[in-house]
Amino acid sequence: MENPFKDINKPLKAVPPELKSKVMNDIAIAKLLMELAELFSYNLGDVIETVMNKRDKK
Repeated sequence: MENPFKDINKPLKAVPPELKSKVMNDIAIAKLLMELAELFSYNLGDVIETVMNKRDKK
């Protein structure tokens, strides 16, 4: 088996533009999905803090 760490000091190879654009598009879609999930989900820390503050006031 070849040692993969031998390639660390070698210069990087250029990536084909179509592959780069596909990867960047996939990353953008993943980021969008994460932001949508955050938008429609509860921030549990904030919910717990709000409940505890309302209990203390009573």
